[in-house]
Amino acid sequence: MALASPKGSPKMVAFPRSLSSIAASVTVLAMFLFFASWLLLSYPIGSTVRGYFYGVDRKIVLPASTFDQSADKDVDYNHKSSSSGSNLELPTMSSNSSFVVGDNENAQVSTASSVDKDSLPSESNLELPTSPKVSVDSKDNELLEKPVELSEPSSRATEKKVDTSSSASSSASESNSVDSGCDLYHGKWFYDTQGPLYTNNSCPVLTQMQNCQGNGRPDKEYENWRWKPSQCNLPRFDAKKFLELMRGKTLAFIGDSVARNQMESMLCLLWQVEVPKNRGNRRMQRWYFRSTSVMIVRIWSSWLVHHTSEKFDFAPEGVTKLHLDAPDNSFMEFISNFDVIVISSGHWFAKQSVYIFNNEIVGGQLWWPDRSRPMKVNNIDAFGVSVETILSAIVTHPNYTGLTILRSFSPDHYEGGAWNTGGSCTGKVKPLAIGKLVENGFTNITHKKQVMGFERAVKKVTNKSKLRLMDITQVFGYRHDGHPGPYRNPDPNKITKRGPDGKPPPQDCLHWCMPGPVDTWNELVLEIVRREFEGHQNFSS
Repeated sequence: MALASPKGSPKMVAFPRSLSSIAASVTVLAMFLFFASWLLLSYPIGSTVRGYFYGVDRKIVLPASTFDQSADKDVDYNHKSSSSGSNLELPTMSSNSSFVVGDNENAQVSTASSVDKDSLPSESNLELPTSPKVSVDSKDNELLEKPVELSEPSSRATEKKVDTSSSASSSASESNSVDSGCDLYHGKWFYDTQGPLYTNNSCPVLTQMQNCQGNGRPDKEYENWRWKPSQCNLPRFDAKKFLELMRGKTLAFIGDSVARNQMESMLCLLWQVEVPKNRGNRRMQRWYFRSTSVMIVRIWSSWLVHHTSEKFDFAPEGVTKLHLDAPDNSFMEFISNFDVIVISSGHWFAKQSVYIFNNEIVGGQLWWPDRSRPMKVNNIDAFGVSVETILSAIVTHPNYTGLTILRSFSPDHYEGGAWNTGGSCTGKVKPLAIGKLVENGFTNITHKKQVMGFERAVKKVTNKSKLRLMDITQVFGYRHDGHPGPYRNPDPNKITKRGPDGKPPPQDCLHWCMPGPVDTWNELVLEIVRREFEGHQNFSS
């Protein structure tokens, strides 16, 4: 109600409140604003939200010495036979390079992607090249008379089974295999006269570079070798059973071009019983199987962690910056919609990039302008940290309750050089015989760091999801025969044999022929899914 002054009087008859009460109110408001400002500076909202949804605020430790020198003293870190490229010499670690990410705002990196997700670049610009001339998407043999059998080396990291539900502690839920009664990753390769479940002509989604028969590869025995665990049976892939087990669910493959290789294998296997409907878009590939309402999804993520190309500190614009302590939000925003995730990475850590951790540049690959400044993290360490980061984000996501399968590092078989320095897998027509496997130091240490990242993530579980390691690295070390080699395209005039100077033609010894060994990965996925959704009984066939 308005207060009026008496006519002719310049003063108010009454005041709404005393001057002392107004002064007290102003004082209380000032104190409140000061306290609120202090809280915002000390505990930023963005950091809290990221920590809640992605677990990026959890403490991650980068050890002073990232290599166990006693265990890895014989490893040749200047790798000569990896698809990763010829320039892979690891930097000397600084003696004072140990540091910890604490729970403060300086440890956080924004997970907002700088990429407009509705205008993602075409995948042809993203795939790891397998020769200096052709991108992925333009993209000597020991004869076997008996099955190849793998003995169980004591130093090898075994399969981890982690029930991350709230009712099970992480320490009590680990065992040596997916099913405690059977290790799926020790056994033998045997020749199966039945052959593959599909052909290159019966699967329309097969990438041409993996269409080895369509590209003129003359031999076919590589299609017939199947994996047999020592303690149980791994059945041929049963598409109808898989679709029934996954009824109403979504399976997502997340990773690089090797993850695409596995996703296409899955589609080829399922295509033989039902043709799916393509419901994909530029953000993700999606294939819908109407009979069981199953969706197969694929999302591209080269490194699985947040990356940008903007200038950062002394790293210029244009060079890829990897924020090793922040997950890739391009797929994290979708994971609550997935029931099974098969995730993998590794090979892109050989590409030029800058490593950022705790808002600080800590290393780089094929980039380090100031040699006087010691690097704290090399590409192998960065890979291990990225694995811990993304798995930790998944197993702490409040709305994700699915099954996550980490597919271990896929070995390449470039002999005599790297992918761009004359490395070759030409003429390999059978798996390596037992005892003939040549240890690959780069593959071994990369696999070791991946398993370490997996084990650290296990200790951070807070949600009801489940985490599994599908450990295919050593098993597939024997399959040097399973790659396209020089048969990467259908050009009838392509060079497939060594020249007069003995140099091999450009070839792909990283990805896998289809049909071929990669189909075994999906037999393993089916077995893992079956054990989770159906119980822990073995197949009888």
